[in-house]
Amino acid sequence: MKNVLRIFLCSGALCMSAVLAQSVDPQNLLLKNVYLLQEREGTKGVLVNILIRDNKLEIITEDKVRVDESIMAVDARNGFLLGQLKIGETPSFIILNQDPRENFEILLDTSFFTVFAVHNGRLFENNLKEVEEEEEESELRGWTAYAPPPMALPMSYQDATKWNRWETKYVSGIFIAAVVLDNQQWISQDSNSEQQVGDMETFDGGEIRGLRFGAAGTLNFKKPWIYTIAGATNEFDKGFETENLDSFTLFDYRLDIPLSDKINLSVGKQKEPISMERIMSMIQLPMQERTSVSDALMPSRNVGAVISGTALDQRMSWAGGVFNDWFDTGDSFSDGANQIVGRVTWLPFISEDESNLLHLGFGLRHTDANEGLRYSTQPEFNKAPLYVDASNDGAPFAADSAMLYQLEASWRKGPYWLAAEYVSNDVDASALGDPHFTGYHVTASWILSGEMRGYNRRAGILGPVPVAKTVNQGGWGAWEVGVRWSDIDLTDGLIDGGEMDILSFGLSWWLTPVFNFNMNYRVITLDRFGVEGDSSGFNARVLLLLE
Repeated sequence: MKNVLRIFLCSGALCMSAVLAQSVDPQNLLLKNVYLLQEREGTKGVLVNILIRDNKLEIITEDKVRVDESIMAVDARNGFLLGQLKIGETPSFIILNQDPRENFEILLDTSFFTVFAVHNGRLFENNLKEVEEEEEESELRGWTAYAPPPMALPMSYQDATKWNRWETKYVSGIFIAAVVLDNQQWISQDSNSEQQVGDMETFDGGEIRGLRFGAAGTLNFKKPWIYTIAGATNEFDKGFETENLDSFTLFDYRLDIPLSDKINLSVGKQKEPISMERIMSMIQLPMQERTSVSDALMPSRNVGAVISGTALDQRMSWAGGVFNDWFDTGDSFSDGANQIVGRVTWLPFISEDESNLLHLGFGLRHTDANEGLRYSTQPEFNKAPLYVDASNDGAPFAADSAMLYQLEASWRKGPYWLAAEYVSNDVDASALGDPHFTGYHVTASWILSGEMRGYNRRAGILGPVPVAKTVNQGGWGAWEVGVRWSDIDLTDGLIDGGEMDILSFGLSWWLTPVFNFNMNYRVITLDRFGVEGDSSGFNARVLLLLE
């Protein structure tokens, strides 16, 4: 390992005035779990521990260093170090809570992103937690779950500076919440469309689209378990449990148990491991709602167990699960439908600085259709009736089984992202002519302000839009434009569920990482009941997050 990190940055704001009351001695300190920004293919960098004694750098190592080797120890929580490190000399450095290689704007405002800063033996910034001996083995090295919790960024549950976070010896966590406000206006509708779905003007107006809340955190075993629990009022639950008429839905309750450094077990109500678009939360997507094919053919949540992991130096992710919703519905296990679901992703190309990558994925989903089958969805607007519906007069139709195949591809280069998914669903129902349903989407987005979505290698998904400089820092926040074409065909055999094409345009403005305003406009073509109808609509949304 190199002993010298040649880059040295010191923010003027940090170097002008020292913190008067210092709780950490920077001259005798063990700094745990920090990334050195050296290039190493397939990794964020080198995760090391750094020991400083008598104001001299003594050790930089990837091996564990006991807390009692130093007077004091702090946990950098997988932060990113920039500075001057040379064995035997006085170190000067800053630690950032985000990777500046993924977003250069971080280096233009280090005072906001800095969690720790030392210059010539003087401490200028400290937002890190002191590590005690008995807690050392309980520290979690990153988010080990297959997918991040709803509403929260994967690492936010570890941020000790957050007021809504709690920590005890045995349980740690963070309270998370979100409110989504919509205003829907239908712009146009021809007579054929009105004949198909009724007068859309009755759906104009505002609503509370979502009110969701929950918690995520760790059970502090030697290898900590991650728990997630989240719920919502059902009036606003599209994409969660739309058929449930109760006043409240608990849409996530799961435990993520690390079986090894590369393998994880998830148990409970959770997302099935299929489709990047389905696994990502809606607040991470370029559009307000998921595509019609995702909502109609791939359920959002199910009760079961998923085992997942990575391979090929984290260039491949894999996950497989078995599901039966008996625990959630209250029915017996034998009355519930059984599903087997799996997904594999691969990075055939990734540049040295990881700013340019190609992602490929393949998924399978088999169900024994024990509860019957129904596939239906709105036209990618929440305030709308069902446009396509493959059912038995609004009820599930009988089938022996169904097998779904899913293909996905994404190319991300800096602020640009191009994604496509194709879904094919074969239904074994001879009385209905064994119908075959299909759908796909092609989505493109451009973050105008230049930020780049991160890539989660464990789950094989892209992350949310980062915000380089928020409006309360004097910046313009992060701006993203998107365009999407989607298609779903639920007409085949003896079922006339309809075929729908949708062209969508979106504009999203993240003023801060927790405050977003966005707009979507859609043009919808529906072929059903022997006619083709056209309609279009506009929806404005305000999103507020508590993390």
